[in-house]
Amino acid sequence: MAVAQSPELDQIEVLASLLAREKMGSTGIGHGIAIPHGKIKGLNNMIAVIITTNQPIDFDAIDSKPVDIFFTILVPEEQTDKHLQALSGIAKKLSNKDTVKTIRKATTKNELVAALI
Repeated sequence: MAVAQSPELDQIEVLASLLAREKMGSTGIGHGIAIPHGKIKGLNNMIAVIITTNQPIDFDAIDSKPVDIFFTILVPEEQTDKHLQALSGIAKKLSNKDTVKTIRKATTKNELVAALI
């Protein structure tokens, strides 16, 4: 997990936050996309991580299809408004079929970032 490299994050706390959110209901939004998210106590800034997989993973998505694009956000615990704004913006961006195709074709970090801009 890339976030483990951040000195302000505890890997176990991040995983616990993401799993707690998933227990409330899958963040798999369909079409092979999931937006796992969590609130982290003491985090100073929002962190976003996009991960793609070569083989889709069963993620209990709303359309029952496996997921190959994971767009994870971690937000400071007290920033609920930013959290909701980020989720809305990400969902809107990932609802564009061309954007999703470009993400799936990306082979480098720069290509992934370019697809989201």
